[in-house]
Amino acid sequence: MADYYLTVYDQSGEQLLNETIQAANDEEAKKVGEQKLAEGNYSEHTHRLTRAGKLILFHR
Repeated sequence: MADYYLTVYDQSGEQLLNETIQAANDEEAKKVGEQKLAEGNYSEHTHRLTRAGKLILFHR
């Protein structure tokens, strides 16, 4: 398992969510991240999912 970091921002740059996700691989982390974004109604906010400096998911 690896640690992934999901961060969501509003238009002013304020951080709305900063959560650690544990997943076996990038695809699993992406699925979990997208689910958390949908649950929190954050899908259209600026967000990113990273692991060890690698960008896995990004929306601006």
